[in-house]
Amino acid sequence: QVRLVESGGGLVQAGGSLRLSCAASRRGFEDGVMGWFRQAPGKERDFVAAISWSSNSPWYADSVKGRFTISRDNAKNTVYLQMNTLKPEDTALYTCAAATDVAALRRGGYDYVGQGTQVTVSS
Repeated sequence: QVRLVESGGGLVQAGGSLRLSCAASRRGFEDGVMGWFRQAPGKERDFVAAISWSSNSPWYADSVKGRFTISRDNAKNTVYLQMNTLKPEDTALYTCAAATDVAALRRGGYDYVGQGTQVTVSS
């Protein structure tokens, strides 16, 4: 079993920044991917970003391109999500997940998921 623990959420004003972290107890897959989803109250869960453990090519939702950056530290089994120029519509519960590939992750077919960290952006 792989445990994912998110941190770094909080309350920030529009235009501000936050950095989320997702620490994995161990890497579930040698060449798997980890990514972030978000879900606002009353809305569906949306894919945000993902990154492979072995490749430097990230994937982003169109809504966050140019504002969010996903990165990883293989030695720490940790993935980060740097969020800049935050908007009120970014307010959501951000959840980290791990899967064998990005296609599986994006359709919700992840193998491990964390509890989430709340991000609230005030206008």
